[in-house]
Amino acid sequence: MYALEFKDVSFSYGEGGFRIPKLNFTVKEGEFVAILGHNGSGKSTLARLANGILAPDRGTVSVFGAPVDEKHLYEVRRQVGVVFQNPDNQTVASIVEDDVAFGAENVGTPREEIGRRIDFALSAVGMQAHRLSAVSRLSGGQKQRVAIAGVLALKPRIMILDESTAMLDPRGRREIMEVAKRLNQEEGMTIVVITHFPEEALLADRALVMNRGELVMQGAPKEIFTRHEELITYNLELPRIGRIEKSLHEGGMPVKSTLNIEELVNEIAGELTCGS
Repeated sequence: MYALEFKDVSFSYGEGGFRIPKLNFTVKEGEFVAILGHNGSGKSTLARLANGILAPDRGTVSVFGAPVDEKHLYEVRRQVGVVFQNPDNQTVASIVEDDVAFGAENVGTPREEIGRRIDFALSAVGMQAHRLSAVSRLSGGQKQRVAIAGVLALKPRIMILDESTAMLDPRGRREIMEVAKRLNQEEGMTIVVITHFPEEALLADRALVMNRGELVMQGAPKEIFTRHEELITYNLELPRIGRIEKSLHEGGMPVKSTLNIEELVNEIAGELTCGS
């Protein structure tokens, strides 16, 4: 059984609008998957199909074997938590702990259990010290952590981060991705990161590339980012370390292809030593 499965899924926003012609892919339980694509490629539509915000025209979306339909919608949305791009649009309370508790309260979680979930969620995102802080006084990265905590308080089995770092500075993006990686590794949570930042895809077990509503590439991130020319056709760029490698090759330094910064430093040191 897959955590998430799209089977022959097609969707359109009406005649002449964006459409997904036929989409097939799966995500295993406990997997960390990155979905890459330029604006308008269908990434966010995929996230909305995954938890029933949108319904496919044809085909089926399933979460742990249950179809995402009206009959199963309540349970699906407890299983699949989605964190969107703008944290301000997800804030519903003025104090951090109240905001984190909101979703769990709405699904009837007992009060004693809500307290435990607030503790768990804030600890998971490193925001315990801000439990009684005003949300409006937090940084963008901190607000997004609170948004993630609110979803975690629902105890989902799948977390989808839909361009959740797009409005953050590099430090904020790094903090959110560290939280996602930790939840995957320590809590066994299935993570789907939807992004156009190639550096974020490097953290994943598997990367999928979407273009014009179609799945055009998939594989290990290291394998995907060796296909430079193909990525360019989909308006995607290499991660920064990949661009450095490419520049070194073009400059005549034949370093081994790697997407690990420590390995690249060792390669450069070795080449410099051989040439001295």
